[in-house]
Amino acid sequence: MDPPETLTRTRREALALAGGFGIAPLLSAIPAAAQSRPIATRPIPSSGERLPVVGLGTGQNWRTDTPEYRAALSAILRTLIAGGGTVVDTASNYGGYGFAERMLGEIFGESGLRPRIFIATKVEEHYNLYPSTVKASLQRLGLSKIDLIQIHSGSYSPVSADQDLGPLRDWKAQGLVRYIGITTDYDRGFADIEAIMRRWKPDFIMLNYSIGDREAERRLLPAAAELGVATLIDLPFGGHGSNNLFRKVQGKPLPDWARDFDVTSWAQFFLKYLLGHGAVTAVIPGTNKVEHMEDNLGAGRGPLPDAAQRQRMAQFFAELA
Repeated sequence: MDPPETLTRTRREALALAGGFGIAPLLSAIPAAAQSRPIATRPIPSSGERLPVVGLGTGQNWRTDTPEYRAALSAILRTLIAGGGTVVDTASNYGGYGFAERMLGEIFGESGLRPRIFIATKVEEHYNLYPSTVKASLQRLGLSKIDLIQIHSGSYSPVSADQDLGPLRDWKAQGLVRYIGITTDYDRGFADIEAIMRRWKPDFIMLNYSIGDREAERRLLPAAAELGVATLIDLPFGGHGSNNLFRKVQGKPLPDWARDFDVTSWAQFFLKYLLGHGAVTAVIPGTNKVEHMEDNLGAGRGPLPDAAQRQRMAQFFAELA
């Protein structure tokens, strides 16, 4: 999820200090240099299907259906696709009452982008998983099949270790969805998510992870690698307020050695740190700005930091005043 406007300005300032970047919001206007460096992909362990490592989270950025907002989201989706990305994450409650799903579905229909999108959504009723729930999402998105459906859990609506994923398996068997998963957005939910993974072996988990919150490295990511579960990373830039990573780097230049793995902005620094972990399948930072989408995609191109470089990155970030 992108930061609010005050933090958006902070990111803009950080980008400027890092040297800036080129913007190409339309499919036909992506620079040739960007096209010549394809975005990296990683396999979904349960199938071998490969996903681009940088996607888009719609989060709470899309709450108003105005011509301006719709045009902005359409441009961001086009920039994602033009830059080699495919993964778009949403949820049945984003914007309230299926708003984000409905707007995405309408844009898919108007633009013809749907065949190039890997759409992930979430259901809220983790204790009440009826077929009508997934069918409502299918209708709003204008789809006959959803790529990934996940139980939406987090600090506001936690699941327990004995959560039943049987209904999601049934939807998969019925051909309504291709993959199933479960999400969390807080560290205290990790033990329950691990227990669910070990019992049900979902195709995906979505979890919070950033260079400022590395709890996932201790147990959940190793468990996902062990069990062959794909991972989508939410909150890669931290949360709002004091937890947002861009606050800490405001007014600070990138270290010179970040060039060793082709980092040109703080956003890429933060995302490449995550992608340097082999158990991360894709990161899904949210944004409502085309320039941020293009910048984020840059993290999926070029070399990634190795273990020693990642350790240096984490130490550098931790020591920033």
